[in-house]
Amino acid sequence: TGSLDCVKTADGAEQVVKTCDPGDVFGELALLYNCPRAASVVARQRCVCWQLDRESFNHIVKDSAVKRRERYDAFLKSVALIASIGAYERSQIADAL
Repeated sequence: TGSLDCVKTADGAEQVVKTCDPGDVFGELALLYNCPRAASVVARQRCVCWQLDRESFNHIVKDSAVKRRERYDAFLKSVALIASIGAYERSQIADAL
């Protein structure tokens, strides 16, 4: 519930770079790239937030990537034009999608 503003300070002035509504996420780039946050988050209203540690976040992201790659691979196997290519070449195409 509620909404949040992601705020950056530039030239001494605060600027809202993103507004988060229920279901949105923030801080994912800091978790993904193991770097400091790029913005501060300020609640505009009373909010309920969930927190993930880096390990859990990375597990979710990697699991999602593996599932997406498997879906693409299955699709590419069904395409008659490229059905005869090897698994490595198919995986390269899947990664490019």
